[in-house]
Amino acid sequence: MGDSGEKYMRRRRFLACGLGALACVAGCGTERTGNVLRTGFSITTAGQRWARVGQAFAGAARSAGFAAAVGEAISGSPATGTGPAGGGPTGGPTGGGPAGGGPSGGSPSGDGPTGGGPAGSGPPGGGPAGGGPTAGGGPVAGAGFAITVSGLPALAAAELNNTQSLLDTATPLARLSGQIEVVVVPDRSPLRDFGDFAARLLASPQQTLLVGGPQGEPDHLLFGLIARAIGADGRRVDYSGYPRLGEAASALLSGKAVAAAGPLADWRTAIGRGRVRALAVSSARPVPDLDVPTLLECGVRVDFADWTAAFGPEDMPPESREQAVRMCEEVIGSSAWEAACLAAGWISMPLAGDDFARWLGTEIARTRAVLRDLGLLDSTKATTCWGSCGNGH
Repeated sequence: MGDSGEKYMRRRRFLACGLGALACVAGCGTERTGNVLRTGFSITTAGQRWARVGQAFAGAARSAGFAAAVGEAISGSPATGTGPAGGGPTGGPTGGGPAGGGPSGGSPSGDGPTGGGPAGSGPPGGGPAGGGPTAGGGPVAGAGFAITVSGLPALAAAELNNTQSLLDTATPLARLSGQIEVVVVPDRSPLRDFGDFAARLLASPQQTLLVGGPQGEPDHLLFGLIARAIGADGRRVDYSGYPRLGEAASALLSGKAVAAAGPLADWRTAIGRGRVRALAVSSARPVPDLDVPTLLECGVRVDFADWTAAFGPEDMPPESREQAVRMCEEVIGSSAWEAACLAAGWISMPLAGDDFARWLGTEIARTRAVLRDLGLLDSTKATTCWGSCGNGH
């Protein structure tokens, strides 16, 4: 073959390398499943507290054949601040729920999930997904459309900080998952059931100290919803919020507080060991392995969860939104997503597209009303305790 043979082989190697490079470029943001090329997307969490659910969502998406990249938590938007003053810790747990991440803070059992840390905030320009995801200052790998995972605390923070709502600053795509909340009392409490607790709260709200996570966040919102449902004056409800679950548990078990609210996953160990008694869970349906009534079964018309959801950028084109919604529907309806929720102790809450957008509108209205009932929208009094309670409790 001589020189002509060597030239032929070099040409083949060149063509092979060139085709390989083209295949790599074409594959950025996409993944082939069988003969179908699936759209890629990038996931960014609107704060560390949503890191676990973001990772789980991306994993389920990849199992469904989508190319998914997960970026670091984004920062800069008031829409995902942490409280009325914007900047306190959130108290989101790291174990068993969507609010993953943050420094250790102890659990009511002493060996459960860690308490939460500071929540990140949304991207510059407004909503949970405004401006697109970033990781270390650059674009996240994985082309296609950008998705941000956020949730109820961000919605409440937007109201407390008097900023635009998630409907104004992002494109709602789908509700993903949630955490069931539980109301607990010390095992030695004279309140034997939820009826006893409701009667005391209605008769003496100012003498019924309640504890949980920071003010305006899900635990506080739940007590506000309960007060509204039973006819108690929410502005008179005595609530102290703590950045970590362990601190709220200490206040409860030491007798300083009458009752506490928090994620069921975080209180399970203490309930199982008999340190506290669960009076009611916030879900519409009973928890299968827990002999505790729902609030609805107790005569209180409250169905509540600390939910997480997927959002697109504020200016997301209709075609991209439709594609993203279809992707979300497929992922949250998959067995991989159900398995991820089961393993983490979340409840799957699938709702996508226009149905989710309508539901989000009602959730914003409900949250705004409860915050107003609690006196948080026009009150400057802080009720969050940082290490030691500043309310004199």
